[in-house]
Amino acid sequence: MTGALRLESVTLALPGRVLIDRLSLSVAPGQVAAVMGPSGCGKSSLLAWLTGTLPPPLAATGAARLDGVDITVLPPERRRIGILFQDDLLFPHLSVWENLAFGLPAAVRGRAERRRRAEAALAEAELEGFADRDPDSLSGGQRARVAVLRTLLAEPKALLLDEPFGKLDASLRNKFRHFVFEHARRQRLPTLLVTHDAADAEAADGPRVAL
Repeated sequence: MTGALRLESVTLALPGRVLIDRLSLSVAPGQVAAVMGPSGCGKSSLLAWLTGTLPPPLAATGAARLDGVDITVLPPERRRIGILFQDDLLFPHLSVWENLAFGLPAAVRGRAERRRRAEAALAEAELEGFADRDPDSLSGGQRARVAVLRTLLAEPKALLLDEPFGKLDASLRNKFRHFVFEHARRQRLPTLLVTHDAADAEAADGPRVAL
């Protein structure tokens, strides 16, 4: 399937211990798949492997194909994969729009054009007028939305979610989860969520795997 993310017989292990055994999964463009399991079962390590940042002594075998290309042979910067973590990781020394501009491709040239793109994204996320704000002045939900926008502005071909809703209260969690999933579907990004929360997994519309 064009644009799909496929995991093929992925095994992830520590010396003497297998964490994930021959996991195969296919995520269509615009679909959200979920991998659910307790802490320490290898969920975050699976995403690190997909982004090319798996630290030793962890090791993995198998293949991951994005739009038909085996990304595991590519360096991290060429994989075109966006990832969101539980922490928003905004740069405190940059304004909100400068944080967003950091995610824009280098092909978007000129400060004025980069700011225009950032402000357009903020307006879409109901954050119009926030461009010059300091990230520390934002609420948790606002910071989370800015983090999503920065990831999407980088024009990834797939999106990974490493429990990004975990620190939000229940009402905000549901709203933010919908925001992320809707943007992923709109951009037709195959999206892989790892979580230990049943409600997050149930909200996914694609395959669900329990580890």
